[in-house]
Amino acid sequence: MAELRNQKATEGIRTHDLAFTKRLLCQLSYGGAGKIIPAPFEIVQGLIMINVAMLSYHTCPLATLGGKDTGGMNVYVRELTRRLGQLGVHVDVFTRSQDEHVPHVLHDLGYGNRVVHIPAGPEVPLPKPELANHLPQFVDGIEKFSAEKGIRYDLIHSHYWMSGIAGLQLKTRWNLPILHMFHTLVLMKNRVARTPQEVEGGYRIDGEQTILRSADRIIAATPAELAQLQFLYRADSNKITVIPPGVDTSHFYPIPADEARTAIGIQPHDRMILFVGRIEPLKGIETLIRAIALLYKDRIISGCPHYLAIVGGDPNLTPEMENTEMARLMALCRELGVDDLVLFLGKRAQDTLPYYYSAAEVVVMPAHYESFGMVALEAMACGTPVIASQVGGLAFLVQDGITGYSIPDDNPQALADKLSLLVCDPGLRNQLGQQAADYARQYDWEIIVQRITNLYQELLAVRI
Repeated sequence: MAELRNQKATEGIRTHDLAFTKRLLCQLSYGGAGKIIPAPFEIVQGLIMINVAMLSYHTCPLATLGGKDTGGMNVYVRELTRRLGQLGVHVDVFTRSQDEHVPHVLHDLGYGNRVVHIPAGPEVPLPKPELANHLPQFVDGIEKFSAEKGIRYDLIHSHYWMSGIAGLQLKTRWNLPILHMFHTLVLMKNRVARTPQEVEGGYRIDGEQTILRSADRIIAATPAELAQLQFLYRADSNKITVIPPGVDTSHFYPIPADEARTAIGIQPHDRMILFVGRIEPLKGIETLIRAIALLYKDRIISGCPHYLAIVGGDPNLTPEMENTEMARLMALCRELGVDDLVLFLGKRAQDTLPYYYSAAEVVVMPAHYESFGMVALEAMACGTPVIASQVGGLAFLVQDGITGYSIPDDNPQALADKLSLLVCDPGLRNQLGQQAADYARQYDWEIIVQRITNLYQELLAVRI
């Protein structure tokens, strides 16, 4: 294993110089959609012959997971695109180019589907508030690509609010229906923000409300998200469909623990508690570290080597470049005397994650807000029990006492108590793990993608 060596919402809204965004929102609010024309589709031998413009503006589906802006949404877009390709749906995923050395068009999603990196602003990673300024260039770049390739799209499927704003512009220009998925909601994130810096501004709130008014259909990941859209945004529930993300059960499945440990360099006698996700306050990693400190203090994890492995972020950055939250968490580990027990592993490729999940005693998701919880689903598919905060999608996904445990948000003692149960009782751990794997199979992508293609066909049928 050595080798692997916040209160209620903050008041006030940050302001940003996003004059263009205000102008764009105004145009969208008062501009007409133009004449509706048919967007024909065909079904040939079980294949759905349509062209989809998939928008993922701020993050590329091919990006390595664990970075600041990479996570469940990346996995969702990537896997959905691959599965749609198997059904004959042609998908071009449009994302902003963040590296001039990466080819602008990549064929890494199978079945002729493409990831198209559109230059919009400097081809480097940018903070999200700055990204909004380059949306018009992004929209123009998509139009140019479509014209050069001679491809006509049948519908737009956008992800996250900035992609939704871009999608509404294309909806107006192309006279196409748009289907949108938020993945996270700013009014929920602001409610759990711990500092003023975590609070996002009114420009995003306006953007999400505009999308809810103007999009043809919205996908909510869980009934909780549907309720949030109704209560916080006064959204029209008639145009919202609940479809959860899927999991690739041919990739995420139980691997014998000894083989998984060997694959990632864990000694046979070592034991691992695992966190996978972005290193940011919203993920609640501090709660997990404090729970580990409680277990260590009570000698619950002193009988054999136990470690908390944190997959995400980059622990090797220089101090000036280091993620502020990473630095804070490392300092907390030193303060609590558990820095030898907590291992910051940095980013890991998606292909290696089944080994980490299968090698772990338990996967912990102590987030303050999580719209769905892709990591929890992947871990369960690998036969590993999950302990998660009872928030957002996690409250629906993790079945308390069946596939793992649900705990109150921001409660280290409650988390430590549940960790103690699983660490000290291999029989219970194996039972919950088997039930978790069985439960996860209902989320297989083959099931989920069929529901999404049904929604595509509904949207297109309305226009004929």
